[in-house]
Amino acid sequence: MEILEETNESALVLTPQGRLDSRTAPLLQEHLLGRIDSSPSVLIDCSRLDYVSSAGLRVFLMGAKRCKQAERGFAICSLQNAVKEVFEISGFLSILTCYPDRKKALQAISAAG
Repeated sequence: MEILEETNESALVLTPQGRLDSRTAPLLQEHLLGRIDSSPSVLIDCSRLDYVSSAGLRVFLMGAKRCKQAERGFAICSLQNAVKEVFEISGFLSILTCYPDRKKALQAISAAG
């Protein structure tokens, strides 16, 4: 898995590429949790994520909880169909803030801050 990282004044944007499973989830977890405290908000762009397992969902949940504790915004955007289905089945769409695209997510994060 590769993780692209971008920053701007309103958010750290992480874009994981490939599969997020039990083998790759620790990489995203370390990357995400290591940058929350130095970022005003965090957006995970899932446009290049092909698959997510329960281990990957756990990383999203950990990131959201850590951001909430640190009083930082957290959002997810651009879920591909296969990944969106996992989010729907698991109920994660009702507990995490998801946007259809990066532009809308960044606008929401900026407005909240």
